[in-house]
Amino acid sequence: MLDLVFIAFIGFILLLGLRRPYLWVLLYIYIDIIAPQRIGYALIQSIPVSLIAFGAAFGGWLLLDRKEGARFSLRQGLMLALLVYAFWTTGNADFPVEAQTKWEWVWKALVFAIFLPLTLTTRLRLEALAVTMVLAISMIVISTGMKTVLGGGGYENLKFFVTDNSGIYESSTLATVAIGMIPLIWWLVRFGTIFPKHWAVKAFAAALTFSCLLIPVGTEARTGLVCIAVLAIFLLRYVERRVMFIMAAGALGVIALPFLPQSYYERMATIAQPGGDESASTRVAVWAWTIDYASRNPFGGGFNSYLGNSFTYEIPVTEEVGNTTAVEFRDVTDEARAFHSSIFEMLGEQGWPGLFIWLWLQALGVWQMERIRSRWKDQTSEQEGWIAPLAVALQLASLVYLTGALFQGISYQPVFYKLIGLQIGLYSYCRRLNPSRFKSGFTRIREQSPRARRQAQRAATSPDAVAAS
Repeated sequence: MLDLVFIAFIGFILLLGLRRPYLWVLLYIYIDIIAPQRIGYALIQSIPVSLIAFGAAFGGWLLLDRKEGARFSLRQGLMLALLVYAFWTTGNADFPVEAQTKWEWVWKALVFAIFLPLTLTTRLRLEALAVTMVLAISMIVISTGMKTVLGGGGYENLKFFVTDNSGIYESSTLATVAIGMIPLIWWLVRFGTIFPKHWAVKAFAAALTFSCLLIPVGTEARTGLVCIAVLAIFLLRYVERRVMFIMAAGALGVIALPFLPQSYYERMATIAQPGGDESASTRVAVWAWTIDYASRNPFGGGFNSYLGNSFTYEIPVTEEVGNTTAVEFRDVTDEARAFHSSIFEMLGEQGWPGLFIWLWLQALGVWQMERIRSRWKDQTSEQEGWIAPLAVALQLASLVYLTGALFQGISYQPVFYKLIGLQIGLYSYCRRLNPSRFKSGFTRIREQSPRARRQAQRAATSPDAVAAS
């Protein structure tokens, strides 16, 4: 029955896309995030729904969609460079079979992220993409939040729609995605035009935000707690009553303490004492190994190069004998442990060139959103008042993602590349809307100088200009 519901919904959107090809783009985003072929049982698993939507999105844009306003940006060029470079490292990988397995989904994420901004040519399309991402992610978040409230949480014990712990369904990744989505939720409440301004929409947004904050609790993901703290710190820049905001955040934290399980306290305590936790100690050892590996292999070892690591580290083991507690340090030898950091994932797999491209891609997004915010922050009209707040929401989402990426190997996570596509689409839209606001201060001063005005006046009154008029 569940398979038939998914197939009917996908088929319906495919039919609607014949009149509105952009719907096929949104359909692929929905399928790529939710992965209904992994949720269903038999029938939908035999149908390549992701490939069908992927082909429909590209084909619909090429054959049926208008190309007005589509342009290729620098960040799309960076993703293209990363794609080509990753293709080369895959062909020269330390572990060719394992590298090819990861390449099969990475290239799709990069190609779609390069293509996506070409379709984002209007405000409605930008908003529709944001709504699709929020609602698709909220399906997972709401279900996970309900299970957490009902007592079904716990590290690696919380069950999602699927049984495997990968992609967005990985606990720390979902916690990062959920926290990063909160600013976008409230932008849609304030400035969205698809859903009406109604108390029910605000109530749903508040409940969804609460569910997002529950994800780090239910999954007991330490990264999620760090992401909440980072988001709260950056929000201080934009809230009007900072003292009230700090007091309210502290009060909510104190109120939540009695409802948190003991296992959550024990796991969060390892943030302050990483040396006492085997998982944290392993990460530090892997990072040290990766730096040494990059010094010997500056161009990286291809996808999944971590399979070649092997190291020994010390971890304290506490033993209670009677009324005394003894701490003994034991050597632990480990091998083939994942990077547990996007920085070291890029460094180990794509070397210094790949890490440079990836960091440039992320930093440029934060800078571009800041540039849009500063140019449009004083606009209050219906036509342009939504631009600066959207740039702020996307910038905060990027900062949360980069925070989570410090402790997870999510440098190729498709959800965040869709976020990058949305940022590029907004930046291109603003450049088309008012190119003069993107001119540097030096350029504006030069154009406003008396000499420049005299030159413009002479050009306007020249015989050729008069004849052309």
